Amino acid sequence: MATPAKILLVDDEPGVRESVRAYLEYNEGLTVSVASNALEAWDWLQKETPELVISDIMMPKVDGYQFLQKLREDPRFKFIPVVFLTARGMTGDRIQGYNAGVDAYLSKPFDPEELEAIVKNIIERKRESVVEGDEDTKLEEIAQELKEIKQRIGQGNTLTTTPSPIKVDLTPREQSVLHLVAQGLMNKEIASRLETSVRNVEKYVSRLFSKTGTNSRTELVRFALKHGLTD
Repeated sequence: MATPAKILLVDDEPGVRESVRAYLEYNEGLTVSVASNALEAWDWLQKETPELVISDIMMPKVDGYQFLQKLREDPRFKFIPVVFLTARGMTGDRIQGYNAGVDAYLSKPFDPEELEAIVKNIIERKRESVVEGDEDTKLEEIAQELKEIKQRIGQGNTLTTTPSPIKVDLTPREQSVLHLVAQGLMNKEIASRLETSVRNVEKYVSRLFSKTGTNSRTELVRFALKHGLTD
């Protein structure tokens, strides 16, 4: 993970708090804040927003299920992934947790490596979804820009609103990838459409970045539209 993720760990057992915190910070370079109960955790959440919450279930005053329900009812925290750590490992308990909206469930005693793998996987998937969402929004903005340019062209302002096209040598496969990127498709979708691997698509996109002097998919699409490379 590029930037250290911020995690909130909620557990009333000091030993668990310290061992989990030390393990995740040492092995994954994560930033782990701790709270001894749900009320303390809620106060912490008013100041900061973590990428992931790890919570015990059996806690005094407010248990993990109640804490999770409160998170899911608050628009600020409803999409934060939650992992339950608990001594209650019965199937019924797990079903209750999943029905309440928990993302993963580990019974105590648990394997630290399994917790590490779950945390890493959840955070990476969350970040990927955020990036793709941001890209989709930016691509929509670019599409609107293209629409406006075409409207101005139709009004006879071609000489003052459109730049001169430039020559960029693209292979047929690079052209196909660029065309699909401009449609807003992500690498997995492009790989499926072209019947190739995601790794190959990543290579083609990197070559497109190099040939066009761009650094992101958004810049690439903007460049392609500006210079007529997607026709």
